[in-house]
Amino acid sequence: MDFRSKGITCHTLFVLFLLFSAIFPLSFSAANQPHKAKNLATHRLSSSAVFKVQGNVYPLGHYTVTLNIGYPAKPYDLDIDSGSDITWVQCDAPCKGCTKPRDQLYKPNHNLVQCAEQLCSEVHLPTDHNCASPDDQCDYEVEYADNGSSLGVLVRDYINFQFTNGSVVRPKIAFGCGYDQKYSGSTSPPSTAGVIGLGNGRASILTQLHSLGLIRNVVGHCLSSRGGGFLFFGDYPVPTSGIVWTTMLQTSSEKHYSSGPAELLFNGKATKVKGLQLIFDSGSSYTYFNSLAYQAVVNLVSEDLKGKQLTRATDDPSLPICWKGPKYFKSLSDVKKYFKPLAFSFTKTKNVQLHLPPEAYLIITKHGNVCLGILDGTEVGLENLNIIGDISLLDKMVIYDNEKQQIGWASSNCDRLPNAERDLEGDFPHPYAANLGIFGNGYPASFENIDDQ
Repeated sequence: MDFRSKGITCHTLFVLFLLFSAIFPLSFSAANQPHKAKNLATHRLSSSAVFKVQGNVYPLGHYTVTLNIGYPAKPYDLDIDSGSDITWVQCDAPCKGCTKPRDQLYKPNHNLVQCAEQLCSEVHLPTDHNCASPDDQCDYEVEYADNGSSLGVLVRDYINFQFTNGSVVRPKIAFGCGYDQKYSGSTSPPSTAGVIGLGNGRASILTQLHSLGLIRNVVGHCLSSRGGGFLFFGDYPVPTSGIVWTTMLQTSSEKHYSSGPAELLFNGKATKVKGLQLIFDSGSSYTYFNSLAYQAVVNLVSEDLKGKQLTRATDDPSLPICWKGPKYFKSLSDVKKYFKPLAFSFTKTKNVQLHLPPEAYLIITKHGNVCLGILDGTEVGLENLNIIGDISLLDKMVIYDNEKQQIGWASSNCDRLPNAERDLEGDFPHPYAANLGIFGNGYPASFENIDDQ
C-alpha cells in the first residue's frame, strides 16, 4: 500500500528495541475489560462484518475505514490495503513520522503480544524469529514497495465488528502499535491513523476473525467512483451469481492477492503484451505496469488519439501523461468517447476478462485535463510487478476468497450494500444503518465480547 500510491509488502527482520521494552510492560491487565462471551454459535460462519469506506482516487488518493478499538472504544481511521496483511495504528510513544489520528494516539495498556506466541512468528521470516526471553515483546516491521514502512510492537485489544445478522462482536485482535513510520508521496505524514491490512497472512485481521469462527475466510471491497463505498469481512454480501472468478496465485512468502497470467487487450483486440501477473492492491491509488506493458499502453492510446482534438498537457503536474481538449473537461463523461477500453484476458481461465473502460484508467484533474492513471511501475522500483490499483477497481465488487483460492469481481453500485432495500436513495439503505449502527454512534442491543487466547 501507499497513502498516495502503491502497496505491496515484504516482511523483514527487525532487531528488538530494548528501549520500548521498558515503555511497554508485558503483563495483561484485567481491569476495565469486558466480560468474555459465553459462545459464538450465533455468529459462526453465518454473517459478515461490513464497514463504510470513505475516500477517492483523485484528489485524495486513498480510501479509509474507521475501526473502533479498545475498551471503551475509540475511533481510528485506517487506509484499506489488500497489498499487505499487518494492521497498525500510530502508537502513543516516542516516535518518528507520527500520523495524525482523528481522536488520539493508541495507548497500550499492558496488552503486548509476547515474542514466544505463535502469532509473533508470523510477522517474521522463519530464520529471523529469535526470542531472548519468551516474555519479550513482539516487534514487527513492514516495508512497502514505495519505500514507506512502519515498525513497532504487536498488541492485542478489543475491536468492534458490526455484523449483518444484527449483532456486534468485540473480539481481541492483534495489530501493530507503530512508533517509527516512513512515508512517500507529496503528503507526509497523511491524516490517517494507520493501515488496515486485508492480505491473507496469518497475522491479518481477516485470518484472526476466521480463526475465531466468526466469518468465512473471505474479504472484499466495493469502491465508488463517486467517492466512498464499503468493505466487508465474510461472504454474506457476495452475490450467488454474476461474479467473474479467476484463480488466485499462491506464493510462499507474499501475503497479497495476485492472479494471472493475463494478456492485455486494446479495444477488444489482442496486443503483444502477454503473460502478465496481476496484483490486486486497494492500497494503490493508480494502476502500475512494468515498463514494457506501460509503454505498449502509452503507444496504443497515443496512436488512437491522433486527430481527436486532444493535445499533450505537459504543464499539468498531476500525472506523467495528461491531455487537454478544446475546453476544460468537467468529468470523465466528457472525455471517455475519445478513448478505447482495455481488458485483461486470463489465459488459464477460459472466457474470463477484467474489463477496464476508459473511466477505469483516466482521471480529470483540477486543471480540466484528462490524465492516464496507468503508471510505469519499473520506473518507481516495482521492477516487473503489475498492480491493479483503485482507479481500475472502481464500481466493482472485488472478492478475495481464500477458501476457494479465487479472486472475483462484478460491476456493482458501490453506493449501497447488495441485497438491500432499493426504496431509499442517497447513502447506504437505512435498514442496515438502523439495525447495525454502521454509521451512527448507537449500537444494537446484542453484544458479544471475545477474549482471544
